Amino acid sequence: MQVRQPTQIVTAMATQEGAGVTVHRALGTPLLPDIDPFLMLDEFKNDDPKRYMAGFPDHPHRGMETVTYMLAGAMRHHDNQGNEGRLRPGDVQWMTAGRGIIHSEMPEQEKGLMWGFQLWVNLPAKDKMTKPRYQEIKATDIPEVSRADGLRAKIIAGSLDGTAGPISGIATDPTYFDVALPKAVTFEHPLPAPQQGFLYMFEGKANVGAGPTARLVPRGSLAVLGPGDTVRVSADAGADARFLLIAGSPLNEPVVKYGPFVMNTREQIYEAIEDFQSGRF
Repeated sequence: MQVRQPTQIVTAMATQEGAGVTVHRALGTPLLPDIDPFLMLDEFKNDDPKRYMAGFPDHPHRGMETVTYMLAGAMRHHDNQGNEGRLRPGDVQWMTAGRGIIHSEMPEQEKGLMWGFQLWVNLPAKDKMTKPRYQEIKATDIPEVSRADGLRAKIIAGSLDGTAGPISGIATDPTYFDVALPKAVTFEHPLPAPQQGFLYMFEGKANVGAGPTARLVPRGSLAVLGPGDTVRVSADAGADARFLLIAGSPLNEPVVKYGPFVMNTREQIYEAIEDFQSGRF
């Protein structure tokens, strides 16, 4: 067994998205542009309606997937193909933008906490112009694994202790867990090559890795997982921790990004811009 050691720890950076909503971006920054096949991870958390009510009005995507996971609050989404839905606490939406879609994500509340994550996942070249689709999963349909030591994990994608998540048919074969780790408890999970991944700590703090090169990862930080075949995370003796474990098969393809368009060549980006401006999405 070779435990994956953290090769980089990055603190999420505050940035403005949508119509002025502050998010904290841990992946997709100059410090950490991507972890193939993942392009971006944002955490949005605010209990001041003035800071989130403007939401994320109509915007396009092509060539990638967006994954929204809600912890608190309510968000309504709508797109130019007539799809509409409502995300509540614990719900997940996995949207495959494919050849192009224009959608909005707007808060459906006027008070209280709005908290969740958005992950961007690259699509392989062969799937970039596929027909858009959604997988919308309610909280009640996301299985939770409980271990004897008190650990609890929600399985959105991938498999843990023989329990599989509801997300299916994704080219990058993703793992997406929400792990609640009691103090002084250690989480281990096999994650063999060629999978690449990371942890994002959103409550408490924990040591990632094993031995003298393990590193403490605080709340609001992302740890890139190095080579190996096992993930190990140990909660601090003084407090519980909670984190996302996200991993997938790298595509090993050229990536050219322009805002919400993610393609393989500059020419494809120009085509995406022209198609959007000409109303062909």
